[in-house]
Amino acid sequence: MRGPRIVGRLRAALGPDAASAWQGFAALLVSSGGDLLAGLTLGAITHTLERLPGLLVLVPAAIGMRGNIFGALGSRLGTSIHTGTFRLSRRVDTIVGQNVLASLALTVSVSLALAVLAKAVAVGFGLQHTISVADFVVISMVGGALSSVVVLLITLGVAAGSVRFGWDMDNVAAPLVTAAGDVVTLPSLFLATFLVGLGWVTPAVAIVTGLAGLAALVAALRQGHGHDLLRRIVRESLPVLVLAGTVDVVAGLTIEKRLQSFLAYPALLVLIPPFLEDSGALGGILSSRLSSKLHLGVIEPDAVPQRRARADFLLTFLFAVPVFVLVALSADLAAALSGLASPGAFRMVVVSLLGGLVATVFTVLVSYYGAIATFRLGLDPDNHGIPMVTSSMDLLGAFALVLAIVVVGIGA
Repeated sequence: MRGPRIVGRLRAALGPDAASAWQGFAALLVSSGGDLLAGLTLGAITHTLERLPGLLVLVPAAIGMRGNIFGALGSRLGTSIHTGTFRLSRRVDTIVGQNVLASLALTVSVSLALAVLAKAVAVGFGLQHTISVADFVVISMVGGALSSVVVLLITLGVAAGSVRFGWDMDNVAAPLVTAAGDVVTLPSLFLATFLVGLGWVTPAVAIVTGLAGLAALVAALRQGHGHDLLRRIVRESLPVLVLAGTVDVVAGLTIEKRLQSFLAYPALLVLIPPFLEDSGALGGILSSRLSSKLHLGVIEPDAVPQRRARADFLLTFLFAVPVFVLVALSADLAAALSGLASPGAFRMVVVSLLGGLVATVFTVLVSYYGAIATFRLGLDPDNHGIPMVTSSMDLLGAFALVLAIVVVGIGA
């Protein structure tokens, strides 16, 4: 009797169309592959990190910000698709147009905030001889602008593809968009570093881009009638994005302080980007699905999750098991091809799976209670869910991964 009951629960979790589950799983695989590439990119610019002390403090927040802003954009567009209001148009007063303008305004304004925050944290934690505030502003603003254009086009392309091919935007947007942000942001930041140390050019670029960030924020908040959605997105998103950026900075410092634990087996370093990305992507999928259900009235914002919400929880764990196994095997293979020491494929899988399941528990809790809290406060969970989940999972995912390594007995 238990066999048919389990099968029934699995079918309920997959929903009326199991294709949506496969879409989400495929998107997570693409996301994992992209983050392995991002990890290799980070390794290739080690000399830049050494030349510009303190830059590593900015990197996690800059990467996370791209996924937060455009992951939230994807979540809002997914809700728009579900409610039948999605229309691609060049008009800025449409739903899509206001979403795009809001995302661009948030990009430049939050990039400026992250630059200042990174310098403050670097100084506050006693990092010596860090780059100047102007250097941080140039790298954050220019790198953020370059990568955001690409990620914006990808997000709109995914939304258009969801409408045309019948994909479920809630399942594919978060992993694809956040992975794109990870892959594109690192090269963009690297290109921006060429504007650092150029005499009067660097402070001039910092002043111009900084003023542009402030002007974009003020303009977005002062839009007149007909742009209420734009103002609401910026007003609601800015505080949570800045908070998310702060958490990402702390997450980066947490990993850096524990870096010695990974040096015995550098393959574990390769595991970090896709592990954290998939933890956040799982939360992004769950957050998007819950947000749509709240908007449509399918579930109520109750303290005790209803059956349809619990079905989404089960789906998240169903995604997590194969994803974290494949991430471990991929990281081990990538390390082998790069000549990096590994504790072995089996122990890599155990670490990834154990840490992944712990992280997924955190993901479910943050996604659900974050969504219902914002909904009860009269806010749009599409604006808050992705940033809260992805930034939280950068920190909680790092904790879960380190915990798994200690339990398995790997490291110094």
